[in-house]
Amino acid sequence: MSKESKLGLSVLVVAMLATAAVAEMANSYTINTTANKTMGTYLVNQTGFTLYYFKMDPGNGTSTCSGGCVTLWPPFYAKNVSVPTGLNASDFTSITRMDGMKQTAFKGWPLYHYSKDMLPGDVKGQGFKGIWFVVDPMKFPPK
Repeated sequence: MSKESKLGLSVLVVAMLATAAVAEMANSYTINTTANKTMGTYLVNQTGFTLYYFKMDPGNGTSTCSGGCVTLWPPFYAKNVSVPTGLNASDFTSITRMDGMKQTAFKGWPLYHYSKDMLPGDVKGQGFKGIWFVVDPMKFPPK
């Protein structure tokens, strides 16, 4: 088998595994949890992508991420929040950012994606510059 064929096959297998994981998680929830050995349990969106909070946000439903920050850390928004057992839908609210965009917040903390997370379950933004973190719903809000 040629290198190109092996590479193509590898990419196909990874894509199939990622699709299966997303399909399994998707259910009907807009926000869910997942876990790994390093991070423990944390929030993800309906397709399994990690949700983050920004330590510089005040935790009162206000986002301080603007300009270039929004490009790297796109705000997460779910119009209708549905969550599995273990999460409380009333902990999630919608806020209107200074730029007019809607954003979902958890216990007053706006939620974000990290633009460099390419696959469901990626946590590449964890600890970024000591101010971006995954959201562990059982250990939240941060102290």
